[in-house]
Amino acid sequence: MASKDFYNVLGVAEKASADEIKKQYRRLAKQYHPDANKGDPKAAERFKEISEAYQVLGDEKKRKQYDEMRRLGAFDGYSPSGAGARGGRASGRTSGPAGGASFEEFDIGGLGGLGDLFSSMFGGGARQRPSGPEQGQSVETTLEVPFRIAAVGGKVPIDLEVNEECRTCQGTGAARGAQLKTCPECGGRGTISFGQGGFAVNRPCPMCLGKGKIPTAKCPTCGGSGEQRAHRKINITVPPGTDTGTKMRIKGQGGRGIRGGPPGDVILTFQVKPDAQWAREGLDLVVRTEVNVAQATLGSKVTVDTLDGKRVSIRVPAGTPSGKRLRVRGQGIDKDGKHGDLIVEVAVVVPDKLTGEAERLMKAFAEALKLEY
Repeated sequence: MASKDFYNVLGVAEKASADEIKKQYRRLAKQYHPDANKGDPKAAERFKEISEAYQVLGDEKKRKQYDEMRRLGAFDGYSPSGAGARGGRASGRTSGPAGGASFEEFDIGGLGGLGDLFSSMFGGGARQRPSGPEQGQSVETTLEVPFRIAAVGGKVPIDLEVNEECRTCQGTGAARGAQLKTCPECGGRGTISFGQGGFAVNRPCPMCLGKGKIPTAKCPTCGGSGEQRAHRKINITVPPGTDTGTKMRIKGQGGRGIRGGPPGDVILTFQVKPDAQWAREGLDLVVRTEVNVAQATLGSKVTVDTLDGKRVSIRVPAGTPSGKRLRVRGQGIDKDGKHGDLIVEVAVVVPDKLTGEAERLMKAFAEALKLEY
């Protein structure tokens, strides 16, 4: 089996944006999730591949490391000892996985963080799934919030769906009274190895899902996976001045811990809904107010709403054109001790029709200015 190309696994281009990668991951995860494909080991294996790929490509730092490995030729069909591991140094020879062939093992620790990523891509040795406490699943999601709440702060409810350790079998995947036996496919290692081009590639065992053991009878709740979907509703406190793209980590609100481990976290990315009345420019609020031709020409006082529900009066100077902006200091968004302003954008509205008297006066006005009409 060839080495994994995570871009191919997700079916996205190398230059795909973070949003494109996330959208594709969600589509594939929904399609191949074990809950939607019960009893289909191929779907379960595909789901694991998709999740593994997104764990790397969905993380900016890991993606940069991964792209560097690609640049070094990790997908050119060479082993870690070949051109794909430039700069490595030999540390011995080991029997290969096929036909007793041998290959060079290389120390790639000199590549910094790439060494850990390389181990993830190529297995890093057969090892079982940890048997001690594990942190629960951390959930990353986007939360849409109304404009006003994002600006002044407030609470917003959110529904979460997470993978948790099955409460019926406590994560073993076994039915009550069933026994756990060594997986015949992987011999209890939790991984299976393939030989390709002079190196060994380790993958989670599709039969035991990396656990190293299989039950004599599967848990009826989780179907033997050891996990189940759980729904949770929590209230999120939105900080004042939150903008689209703002991230927040909520400790301990993710999936339940495994084997007594701590719960996972929730990582939120806020998406602020547009508002019919307000717009935002940094900490400044922009609101549109309409005036008629006479108000714009002669000048006038107008009253506008502020974000906290109060109303302020401002003076529109004589001769104000449409699109003119007037600033009210300190009436914008407050964030971290900084205060924005309220920007009032004037829109001069021309009437569709005039009454007889209004038309007469308008004509008199035009004649006084010697305007043609």
